[in-house]
Amino acid sequence: MSLGNTADILVASFQQLWIDFVGFLPTFFSALIVFIIGLIVAAAVGQLVEKVIGALKLDGFLARAGLENPMRRAGLRLNVGRFLGRLTYWFILIAFFLAASDILGFYTVSSFLQAVLLFVPQLIVAILILLVTVLAANFLRGVVMASAKSGGLETANFLGALAWWALIIFGVSAAMLQLHIATALIQALMTAIFAMVALAGGIAFGLGGKEYAEHLLKKFRNQVEHR
Repeated sequence: MSLGNTADILVASFQQLWIDFVGFLPTFFSALIVFIIGLIVAAAVGQLVEKVIGALKLDGFLARAGLENPMRRAGLRLNVGRFLGRLTYWFILIAFFLAASDILGFYTVSSFLQAVLLFVPQLIVAILILLVTVLAANFLRGVVMASAKSGGLETANFLGALAWWALIIFGVSAAMLQLHIATALIQALMTAIFAMVALAGGIAFGLGGKEYAEHLLKKFRNQVEHR
């Protein structure tokens, strides 16, 4: 191959590379514009959600319901508006980034981003399950403790804590199942844990409520005999 032919091939290659680059520029700038619009929209909607949640004073309600202390022990600060605002921000931003990725033809990245977007609703449902679980567990603990104390049981605090942990374990397991995390293992653990809780509760009631149960049986027998 002569030197002239080699030079012609190199020139043709660079020309084709330049043509491809120039042809790619409109696609690149279109994707960039979509992404910039996504940044603006995500920031605006995220701030709007944060302000709306703040105006509803949901943090105060959840704090009064007993959610603040568990989060404080976990090293977290109760700020629902901030959390939902940031979640909304990233959801919208990923959606626009997905659109930009499709424009650029990065279909592998698009598939990954689609999986992330589909995971977000499941994450929200799991968080709601945990939230409702903590509120219900606090309420149930109060009911169990009040009922046990009114019955004269010395194990009222233990029974209340037992009810609280039983419901918390159930809620955490349900949230993990919602996220499809170790489904078979979680189901087996739930069965074992609830069997253990039921056994512990029966033993605790049998030891702590023996006298009260005897009192109820004696009272019932006296009523039957005097009829």
